[in-house]
Amino acid sequence: MNLTEWIGRSEEVADIATATPYAALSATLDREATRPIPGTPLPALWHWLYFLPMHRQSEIGADGHAKRGGFLPPVPLPRRMWAGSQFEFHQPLRIGDALTRTSTIHDVSEKSGRTGPLVFVKVRHELRRSGESEIALTEYHDIVYREAPKPDDTPSPPKAAPTTARWEKKWVPDDVLLFRYSALTFNGHRIHYDRRYVTEVEGYPGLIVHGPLIATLLLDLLRHQLPDAELARFEFRAVRPIFDINHFFVCGEPQADGKTIHLWARDHEGWLTMDATAVLR
Repeated sequence: MNLTEWIGRSEEVADIATATPYAALSATLDREATRPIPGTPLPALWHWLYFLPMHRQSEIGADGHAKRGGFLPPVPLPRRMWAGSQFEFHQPLRIGDALTRTSTIHDVSEKSGRTGPLVFVKVRHELRRSGESEIALTEYHDIVYREAPKPDDTPSPPKAAPTTARWEKKWVPDDVLLFRYSALTFNGHRIHYDRRYVTEVEGYPGLIVHGPLIATLLLDLLRHQLPDAELARFEFRAVRPIFDINHFFVCGEPQADGKTIHLWARDHEGWLTMDATAVLR
């Protein structure tokens, strides 16, 4: 099977940025949960509350994801993870906006990793207000597929997180937080809420905190520290999983140029789990 044949395939989805998901995520992040009025700007990355995947129950695979095929290439490897994303923010998105998202398979590549074969799929998303040609948001989404764990697999060596944070917030994840975020994003992946599955099948020690949730918390930290800042670009890379059995920290450090913010997450042992950069206008 030549997976590169999927490069260039695209699909378009329409949605409306309604108030209830905004209020529900606010409550999930322990913020005021009042439903916002039309015209309220969406915080960066909160567009993930919309354009949700509406796969029928019969289309769901054993891991809770949709079965292979359809828009994404049918990669024959069982484990799928969100490895990172890159964003360019052109125009603000607001509550009440009618939106369209055009998604295109940008690249597919196969590599050999330390524990076996890997397949990387990069998807480009372009968000526009319905009827407008200008792009409001460009997102590149990196997906990695890999083999199931083997008994003799050894984890990659961890990397120490920076110790230079000027901003820091502690989070204590639990089943309810992860379930609510899964529900808000209609994410059926069982590694985030099914403890028996994630420990007995995937071989992890606990429920995995969503990469997009961690990225959202990084920008939530930035928004709290610099409430008037306008974001131009953002990118993040998942480095190491965070599990619900321990607390973790989101951290930030403004750089000397006054526009670049280094953001990262570290686990309870001080290891780097996500590395990110935000650039302000």
